[in-house]
Amino acid sequence: MAKSKQTYLLAPGESDWQIWMVSSSGEVSLHSSHAVKQVSEMEKMPLGEIIFHFPVKAFTSLPLYVPTKDASLFDEFGAIHAERLGLKPDPLAGQLTDCFNVQLDEASSIILYVVLRTPPSEELPTRSPIAFDLSPRAFEVEGSSLVLWKELGNWVFAFYQQGAWFYSQATNFFGPSPDAALLREIRMAMAQLSIQGVYQEPTKAVVWSSDPETELSFLAEALSIPVELGEKPNPIPPLVPSKLFPADVRAARLAARKQRNLFIALGAIAAAYLVTISYFTFQLWETHRITQKILAKVQAVAPQGEAYALHLAKWDELEYAVDLNFNTVDLLSRVASCIPPGSQIRLTTADVSPTEIRLIGEAPTPAVINQFSLNLTKQNDLAQFTWQTPAPRQNDRAWQFVYTGEIPSNKP
Repeated sequence: MAKSKQTYLLAPGESDWQIWMVSSSGEVSLHSSHAVKQVSEMEKMPLGEIIFHFPVKAFTSLPLYVPTKDASLFDEFGAIHAERLGLKPDPLAGQLTDCFNVQLDEASSIILYVVLRTPPSEELPTRSPIAFDLSPRAFEVEGSSLVLWKELGNWVFAFYQQGAWFYSQATNFFGPSPDAALLREIRMAMAQLSIQGVYQEPTKAVVWSSDPETELSFLAEALSIPVELGEKPNPIPPLVPSKLFPADVRAARLAARKQRNLFIALGAIAAAYLVTISYFTFQLWETHRITQKILAKVQAVAPQGEAYALHLAKWDELEYAVDLNFNTVDLLSRVASCIPPGSQIRLTTADVSPTEIRLIGEAPTPAVINQFSLNLTKQNDLAQFTWQTPAPRQNDRAWQFVYTGEIPSNKP
């Protein structure tokens, strides 16, 4: 039986980046600390599967009240809310959004929609993680609490409702103790959440700090709830993995897979070459006689070889007519399978040829158009096409899009 790989959690600490090792029993222990600001500056990563936790400053959390408990609609509600606030992630930058359930009632819900800022390469590990998550989801918090801690030198705070994380925010304050400026940021967040109808008064405030100079007197006087000081708990692996997946990591995985396949192919070729050389070396005394016989046979079948080569050339000329991959009706069927069910996307024009597809259509919301764009690029049966999917534009009736897909000249 193959031995399973060791799992590690890579998460931001108070002033450094920390790697935590997860044992087979689920216990988590500190593996190493790295005093660097950017995770890409870490010189050595342990062998194994890494789950990377983005710090709070890397994303925006958007709690939202929705008048339904149908989880299939949560992502669309969150995307519309984020777009109203001017947060529209690049659809070509990977999966930069996720949606979490906070509270489900009979006819309504509170959800947390998260928008990850497109991470530059220096904010990603040098080795591709197996999964991505968010630092506030790495801790177990009891009840409804306001929690404050430091990440990479700066204070951050988060609200938890019945143990479920539903808001977090990074600040520019780095003093040893929470002060008036930090409290002002917290009160502004409370007011904003209250206006949205998703705020629940915390029953306590918890400050995680290892600094012996941390004082809670100001915070205790300013808040009308108990304030506790404690050590930051060890992170835990997520029970439900997030859907976050930046495009740079996806590209790196594809490149690594191609390189691995190339090495395997080269190894196979090298092994075959060595076997062949060994065989002909061992059979050297018979080489001349066999060579003469082969040359005689080649000369005898040379005319047949020329006729066969001509046959192949003629057959290649008929490729567009006989190959199902170039059948225009079949190509249109593959495109239609990418339209999300119930999305109300309507194609007004579909010009399909064996090497080029041009689609013009419209839909009531940009979210379903973006999903259609993502489905086109992920459809295995259309993998030979390179798609151009510019952002949709709104007209008087709906959102209109124009997509084109072409088979590059260097592809068959």
